Amino acid sequence: MRERIDRAYDVRGIFTMLALAAAYMVAAKVGLAFSLFHKSVSPVWPASGLALAGLLWFGVRRWPGVFLGSFLATLLWHAPLLASLEVSVGTTLEAVLGAWLLKRLGFSRTLERVQDVVSLILGAAAGCSLVSALIGSSSLASMGILPWKDFVKGVWVWWGGDAMGVVVVTPVLLLIWPPRPVERRVEALALAGCTLLVCLGLFTAALVGPFSWYIGTFFFFPLATWAALRFGPRGVALVTLFLTVFSLWGAMARLGHPQLESESQYIAQTLLLWQLFIGVGATTCLLLAAASAGRRDATKRVELLATAMRGVSEGVVISSLSPSGPKVVFANEAFRSMVGIGLVELMGCSPVELAGEMDPETRQRLDAALHGAEPFQGQVSLRHRNGSRLHSEMQLSAVRDPQGGVTHLVFTYRDVTATQELRARLMAAERVAAVGTLAAGVGHEIQNPLAYLELNLGGAVRSLLRGRGSVTDALTQLREAQEGAERIRLIVQDLRMFSREGAQDRQPVDLREVATPALRMVRHVLRNRARLVEDYESIPLVLASEARLGQVLLNLLVNAVQAIPEGEPEEHMVRIHTCTAPDGRAQIEVWDTGRGIHPEVLPHIFEPFFTTKSFEEGTGLGLSICQQIVRVHGGEILVSSEPGNGSVFTVLLPAAPEGAIREAPRSLAEDPSSNPHTLSRRGRVLIVDDEPRLAQSMRLLLEPAYEVVIATGGREALEMVASGQRIDVVVCDLQMPGTTGMDLYEQLLEQAPDLAERLVFMSGGAYTPAATHFVRTVRNRVLEKPVPPEQLRSAIAAAVAPSLAHTSS
Repeated sequence: MRERIDRAYDVRGIFTMLALAAAYMVAAKVGLAFSLFHKSVSPVWPASGLALAGLLWFGVRRWPGVFLGSFLATLLWHAPLLASLEVSVGTTLEAVLGAWLLKRLGFSRTLERVQDVVSLILGAAAGCSLVSALIGSSSLASMGILPWKDFVKGVWVWWGGDAMGVVVVTPVLLLIWPPRPVERRVEALALAGCTLLVCLGLFTAALVGPFSWYIGTFFFFPLATWAALRFGPRGVALVTLFLTVFSLWGAMARLGHPQLESESQYIAQTLLLWQLFIGVGATTCLLLAAASAGRRDATKRVELLATAMRGVSEGVVISSLSPSGPKVVFANEAFRSMVGIGLVELMGCSPVELAGEMDPETRQRLDAALHGAEPFQGQVSLRHRNGSRLHSEMQLSAVRDPQGGVTHLVFTYRDVTATQELRARLMAAERVAAVGTLAAGVGHEIQNPLAYLELNLGGAVRSLLRGRGSVTDALTQLREAQEGAERIRLIVQDLRMFSREGAQDRQPVDLREVATPALRMVRHVLRNRARLVEDYESIPLVLASEARLGQVLLNLLVNAVQAIPEGEPEEHMVRIHTCTAPDGRAQIEVWDTGRGIHPEVLPHIFEPFFTTKSFEEGTGLGLSICQQIVRVHGGEILVSSEPGNGSVFTVLLPAAPEGAIREAPRSLAEDPSSNPHTLSRRGRVLIVDDEPRLAQSMRLLLEPAYEVVIATGGREALEMVASGQRIDVVVCDLQMPGTTGMDLYEQLLEQAPDLAERLVFMSGGAYTPAATHFVRTVRNRVLEKPVPPEQLRSAIAAAVAPSLAHTSS
């Protein structure tokens, strides 16, 4: 505070106050020339507007300049010292209160807001001027200078003069600096010329007679309105000032004629009315100029917003609310490009209709957000007009009115197709990296049953060669060889599951069944580090991708293994535990007694590429991808750890809805129609495979229950069908050279649609996007190679039964 006072009264501050005092004296001198009602009271007081503008420009602390100027001006008409002091206090208080009030109301000197004009007119001009009028008139009346019978009239004239001074003078002084270039110069010169002509007319009318003053009313409003609409508050202020100055000039010239001195009282009343008229007109036009300026600013902001909307890469859709749902009222160019639809066609559509397929959990969240007009963020695919799909990250937000009611919904779409593809590739790379980490163990696991298989097959051959007495031994060895082959099949199946591409289909999954192949993958490398403890409790099914959850568990188990040093398996433990969480979600935990995670590292473990491992052990993507997969499934992954005491990773997933849990298929053994021996004839099976030995093995397996024919390619199979041969079921390899199983299926749909429904596919893995899409969409059974014999016989029995039942009836 002291620093502010010191700055106010430095050399520059004192000079500013003296200049303000001098200007106030000059303005007061002009006002005193119109003291027609009483020599101490004038209906024209430009000094009040000058004082308020001075304090607004230089600060309220310059008030001594206003006080000094008022005091010296009052002494000019020989007022007593005490009266001069009291009048000066009133005028100073008027300016100080006006400046303080306007600053408290957030007043802007540009007068381009309606609230600024209202604050100036009602607060400073009408309100604070009354303070000066009451103090000044009371002081003059108490001193006997102003008769008490004229007190009310004196207050009225004093208040009107000060108020008009604020209305006319303050806007000009606030707006004239800093100077700005004049737009539309020709039009500005035309307005100035018209104003000058009207001013000269007013001056002449004032000389002709008092009844000619009303002529100005016909010209003031057109000029002020012109200025308001085209040149803003500055134009209104200048037009008002010129009309006021010339009208007062004419009044002064008329009062200077001796023969008209008897009319002075009448002229004073007319002048006061004219000033009031100008004040009301100026206020109206200032409000009009502020409203016009606000409209221009709003238009500029809308144009800026529209330009920004056109330039942003994100798609933006604004929808209004209706009983049938949100309806599009605006869509920027980026969104129209995403869906390939024009703005006219989008109008009135629902943004939800433009979305593609989404998982049930995301659909449920989106529907709840739309119903409650709540924020939403999630990944949603968009359908392009040409049929293609675009992955987007959608964000929903509500637009509310001042009362809090929702008026519109804003949908923002960010194209994440490239990011999604990169993320899928990173997931696949991390999946392969995890399997690669276990490559030595997987090789060891395959070598053991492979050696077991070869030894037993060799022993069976030798037993059969020795004669009939060794058939029993050969049969035992073949069964043991079959067990070894089954172990190899399971290992290959596990590898296929963890390296599978495009496995995004969700179905009810038991986490305990997902844990089994993951444990088989790490069991060998875990053997030299820790004991494995499996603790399975009742757990609800989850709606998920089995391959994706398998990747999560495999990564968590690999991390647990790598956290435990080799050589002390009896002292360490890896525990996998499943249970139902208190909130009903499925919970699976992976415990380890390894080195743990430092508290400073723990907050960063889910960040991409963050790792404390060596380059050979990890890339820093495993836990980040695990978190992404779990979140996509609507769950969360938690971790707790202490250095030296191991870590616990907990995965929580929502339980699958009741409607998504499909009943287990009825056992084929319980279905009489699936038993070929209960039917009137043997079914005829066509095996199509480009591997003759595999086809021949399946033939030996299926005979004598079925009549089996073999084709080594899709074209040969189509020729057999076209020749009219009876075929009850087709077992076909999915991917073959030339005519693939997919091609064969398409041809059968045209030639023999009934047979196409009885086609069973075998696949060693869908390695192309077309094959992946086909497997996900085809209704036929798809068996994964190597196919267990019982599974193959069951699938054929289920497919052939309808044909045999139809012919036997």
